[in-house]
Amino acid sequence: MVTELEIGDVSVDVVFKDIKNVHLSVYPPTGRVRISAPCRMSLENIRLFAISKLGWIKKHQSKLLSQERESPREYLERESHYLWGQRYLLRLADRSDAPAVVVEHRHIVLHVGAEAPVQKRQAVLDDLYRRELKQAARPIIAKWESQLSVAVDRIFVQRMKTKWGSSNPRLRTIRLNLELAKKPVESLDYVVLHEMAHFLVPDHSLRFVGVMDENMPNWRLIRKTLNDAPLSYGE
Repeated sequence: MVTELEIGDVSVDVVFKDIKNVHLSVYPPTGRVRISAPCRMSLENIRLFAISKLGWIKKHQSKLLSQERESPREYLERESHYLWGQRYLLRLADRSDAPAVVVEHRHIVLHVGAEAPVQKRQAVLDDLYRRELKQAARPIIAKWESQLSVAVDRIFVQRMKTKWGSSNPRLRTIRLNLELAKKPVESLDYVVLHEMAHFLVPDHSLRFVGVMDENMPNWRLIRKTLNDAPLSYGE
């Protein structure tokens, strides 16, 4: 159940959870504010907490609203697309049987037929991103399983509007944002570590930060680069 608070001109969604600490998040694209709070915490104390963070909230909202966004994708000949941080030009090729996609030196070739609608072209390219992401994630997960002494049973890839990843330590699952396939591999490495670190520490406390620092000393720089990149069209 979500409770809404109005703090001046800022609306805050409050969700009560079985957690120990308060978590404040500002989500793209509009700067929606969400506070996850312990069940025992009163709305008045949550209001006071939000007021104390109002400057921080407005700073991050302003950043999101002014952040560069990618232009709409039409999946046309020679349109720019990215895979693992590298720019490719799209090529369209006819195909009489099942649709396919091929990555060449400087091109991503879509074999979908000249009359295929935009939605079909996007679906074929998204299939490539999904395959690439799962394939790249497996050795990274194996590395952090050994390093952290935890186990991941399943990974899921999906479009996510507000997060690069999420995890369920109880089910030992990880979800990854499809957009990560467009970013440098180090971004995927950081996100996987972040989510697997939650298997050890459920919150973002100093203990969690310690796990991140110990295993990836430059994680803050990678996170900043990832979060400062242009948002996908529609985010």
